[in-house]
Amino acid sequence: MSATQIILLIVAYFTVLILISYFTGKEDSNDAFFKANKSAPWYLVAFGMIGASLSGVTFISVPGAVETKQFGYMQVVFGYFFGYLVIAYILLPIYYKLNLTSIYTYLRDRFGNTSYKTGSVAFLISRTVGAAFRLFLVAKVLQLLVFNQFDIPFSITVIITIALIWLYTFKGGIKTIIFTDTLQTAFMLISVVVTISFLASALDLNSLSEIYQNVKDSSMSKLFFLDNINDPQYFVKSFLSGMFITITMTGLDQDMMQKNLTCKNLKEAQKNMISFSIVLIFVNILFLILGLLLTQYAIKNGITARKDDLFPAIAMLPEIGMLTSSFFLLGLIAAAYSSADSALTSLTTSFCIDIIELDKKPKTAQKKVRKRAHIFISILLVIVIILFDSIFKDVSVIWELFKAAGYTYGPLLGLFAFGIFTKNELKDKYVWIIGITAPILSYIINEYSAEILNGYQIGFEILLINGLLTFLGLVLIRRKQH
Repeated sequence: MSATQIILLIVAYFTVLILISYFTGKEDSNDAFFKANKSAPWYLVAFGMIGASLSGVTFISVPGAVETKQFGYMQVVFGYFFGYLVIAYILLPIYYKLNLTSIYTYLRDRFGNTSYKTGSVAFLISRTVGAAFRLFLVAKVLQLLVFNQFDIPFSITVIITIALIWLYTFKGGIKTIIFTDTLQTAFMLISVVVTISFLASALDLNSLSEIYQNVKDSSMSKLFFLDNINDPQYFVKSFLSGMFITITMTGLDQDMMQKNLTCKNLKEAQKNMISFSIVLIFVNILFLILGLLLTQYAIKNGITARKDDLFPAIAMLPEIGMLTSSFFLLGLIAAAYSSADSALTSLTTSFCIDIIELDKKPKTAQKKVRKRAHIFISILLVIVIILFDSIFKDVSVIWELFKAAGYTYGPLLGLFAFGIFTKNELKDKYVWIIGITAPILSYIINEYSAEILNGYQIGFEILLINGLLTFLGLVLIRRKQH
């Protein structure tokens, strides 16, 4: 595909999203922006959450990592499933009982204002970093495929990327996103199936049974890593990390929970969560099969691209054909924007409600303040993504994303766990100290784990260590019971 054809495809795609925004954003109220008036159908939320959960990072990085990580990522995915059960039957009942808009107001009611601010700031940092990682990856692909040919700087690519999201979310917010995410998830899944079909044909795999046998026989399809406890991919470490990554990055994350809280009631929100978690297992298997076939195709044809460049490099080859290339681009853009648009909306929600306390502003000014906050968060994302461009070069972004999440989400895990599983009160004014100290100690432990722990290498379980250190720190500042 030529750069002009790619631009026309992108313009057509965003024209559809803006049309959806026009019809869903007619009610420009804060309640519609933040909670979709609590009227979203659970099945639409569940389907749309597939795309939001996977994102452009999964779309590019999971297939690209198969060559070095094999199918070990599925160990993490199995952990996800059990994490979603915890969300459905422990966290969602709390959120619905308290009728929350921002889930971090739970911390204010449970412990006090400092805990509330600590939790909301931890989310803002976590989601800003996470959204920036996802958009950074997509902006790099668009830069490679389109904007380099016009000598447009990467910073301009990033500004265009964020501006497009702002354009279709600034009025309808979460109400718009429920519908755009549904469309984007459909494009993403169609893209994966179309690409797998092409690769199977190119590798002379003419039936599903032949594809299955090829995957089964490949050394890259190794699923369980049970031999070496020091291996970062060791099964128990990966499974537990996946479980707690889900609990924190979905259940304690305003972005993902904001979608769940648009359902009419708790029962529908739980149906959404369970159905979504089952489908997600099969979708991740598809991505890993795609990664294996991409790697085999690259080896067969002498293509040297690896990691996050593998899928784009192959998908845009002339011999792939216009149809497959078009679906790849649609899938990539859909995967990226289905997570990024909700991230921008949830960051705006948390900033408005938790940081500047929008509900305390004059009623007549609230909508204007929300719109200014939306612009501020958009500019912040642009700055962070441009910073990432100077830091991350030849890396698999999904692994960097999970590493970052281990440090930023740990305090949230510890705070919510302490609130839910103990009856203790805290010396609230000291909570922020624990929220800073636990990630620093976790980083030190991670850096020197091999020396301290006799060769043991910490993987995603840094999140558990961080959450545990936060929990233990909170024990030290609990109020004595009389």
